[in-house]
Amino acid sequence: MDNQKTGALIRQLRTGRGMTQKDLARQLAVTDRAVSKWERGVHLDKDTTSIPR
Repeated sequence: MDNQKTGALIRQLRTGRGMTQKDLARQLAVTDRAVSKWERGVHLDKDTTSIPR
C-alpha cells in the first residue's frame, strides 16, 4: 500500500471513530503533527502499522 492510500485509511479509521488528530496522537503517544503527516502520506514509519483497530 502506498503512503497516500495508507494515509487515507488512517484518516478514514480515525474519523469513523469520531476522533480528532489530537485524540489519536494522545492514544499513540505521538504528536498531532505526526498524525497529520501520516494522513497526508508525508512520512510513514514502520511504527504506523501498530495502530490499534
